[in-house]
Amino acid sequence: MAVSNEEITNSTNNENDEEPIFKTNLPSDKTKELIEILRNVYDPEIPIDVYDLGLIYEVMLDNDKVVHVKMTLTAVGCPLSENLGYQVGAAIQQAIPDAKDIEIDVVFDPPWTPLKMTRLGREMFKAIYGYDIVEQWLKSQNEQSTQTNNQENIENA
Repeated sequence: MAVSNEEITNSTNNENDEEPIFKTNLPSDKTKELIEILRNVYDPEIPIDVYDLGLIYEVMLDNDKVVHVKMTLTAVGCPLSENLGYQVGAAIQQAIPDAKDIEIDVVFDPPWTPLKMTRLGREMFKAIYGYDIVEQWLKSQNEQSTQTNNQENIENA
């Protein structure tokens, strides 16, 4: 099912009323501004922004005006990961201009899964690729679990 630009725009407007998907201690208005800016930073492999993909785990401002960011990537070993970190840092600097420093920590625990995507990100993925990545991922996880259980049963027989 394709998603129209109008539906995506309406979803974006509704997303503004939702809680951020990352942990933060920023004021609500600053968080909303940051989310809108992060929606202009795109993953190099999937043409969806880093916020709606669920790549940003945490944005915390400490007492020394240093912003600490925990983010992940959709795949370990992405050759453009350093560039993406710089882009996220620049976006955060734009939203929080009085930050003295921005420390980006790329983490893989917990690993990224499609379940981390926002509703809008999932709709964008469906519009681009023609299938629901979350449903596909859950199906593959179920199949892997079934195969593991079958292998264990064979080994224990």
